[in-house]
Amino acid sequence: MTAPLEGKKIRYTNGGGTTIAAGTTVVQGTLIGVAEKAIAAAAEGNLFVQGVHDLPKATGAGTDLTVGTKVYWDAVNSVVTSDDNDGANVLVGQVTVAALTTDATVRVRLSN
Repeated sequence: MTAPLEGKKIRYTNGGGTTIAAGTTVVQGTLIGVAEKAIAAAAEGNLFVQGVHDLPKATGAGTDLTVGTKVYWDAVNSVVTSDDNDGANVLVGQVTVAALTTDATVRVRLSN
């Protein structure tokens, strides 16, 4: 048995055919995690499920995000957005540092 991860991380087995890069957002149902380190295909690694992380966001008109905004994972575009898409997008958390329309990432506190 492995040592407990203190609730900040969970163990995850990469069932895909490619390596998951460190910092990649991983969605399992409604659970959002961020890869701690690269996880090779069929290998086990850790996902952060708590904390503050820089996540990808869309750029361009209407994509600015203010502190406290709830953000959701848009699986089609692999970015966070303020649009819950009528419940189709999974809640990720809240913005902790404002992001401009030109910013490709946004700092988010995970809300799992």
